[in-house]
Amino acid sequence: MSKLVINARSTTLRAEAAAPVVPPAPRWAQLAAKAAVLTTVPSGLWRIVFGFGAPMGFTGATAAAYAEHQPGWGTVYCVALSALAEALAFLTLGLVRPWGLIAPRWIPLIGGRRVKPLAAILPALLGSVVLTVLGMEALFGGWARNLADPDSPRGFAAVVMTLAYLPLVAWGPLLGAVTLDYARRTLRRR
Repeated sequence: MSKLVINARSTTLRAEAAAPVVPPAPRWAQLAAKAAVLTTVPSGLWRIVFGFGAPMGFTGATAAAYAEHQPGWGTVYCVALSALAEALAFLTLGLVRPWGLIAPRWIPLIGGRRVKPLAAILPALLGSVVLTVLGMEALFGGWARNLADPDSPRGFAAVVMTLAYLPLVAWGPLLGAVTLDYARRTLRRR
């Protein structure tokens, strides 16, 4: 059994040694990746508070519909959606950290192996485009249409909700910039 462990370790070391030398991410890309992660935090916190039953300014039939499931399945949905958004945003850090070049050892099947650049670049670029389009759509009319609904929050509640969701507009462009830098650094020697 110890022979098996030694062989597994030597294979992992060989995989790490075979990884190409990639220049480190510039400071701006590291800051942009951290900012991308933080863009999902305010809306996630707002959504979790809402999921646990705080009215957050909704009225009428909308408030009644939410009240049927919060707390309850609506809580699970809000917490799961917030966790998913934060986890996806967290992946942006992989584009500026070593685990974006070599998968962490604790990940089943791929741990310790080199990450193929396109396996990170293509989903990140797709995500960036989708997030940017959604953010621009919200910024240029979608958000105003949602707030025009008679049951939507008004006054201070609308301001809080808007401030919680506004940072999401930056998520797509930040992810795109970090992804392009990752592509520049990892595809340079090909």
